[in-house]
Amino acid sequence: MQKGMLAERATPGATFAVRVTPNARADAVMEEGEGLKISTTAAPEGGRANAVVRKLLAHALGIAPSRLTLTAGATSRDKTFRLD
Repeated sequence: MQKGMLAERATPGATFAVRVTPNARADAVMEEGEGLKISTTAAPEGGRANAVVRKLLAHALGIAPSRLTLTAGATSRDKTFRLD
């Protein structure tokens, strides 16, 4: 995964629909239609997978993770992040 590969989507106020696959073999970010599919090796326990997904998405967008806010789906595989 290349840093900033989704930089064209990094506009303030943008929202990102993400489908998460925890406990995957490797960390990856893939475009899937209008949304994104993120695989992570982290387990979905205690918010660890959410934290890793936020870091992976920020890396792909070329921004700091602190600029992303999880707005929906904290306990679901389908999540929505907002870029502040």
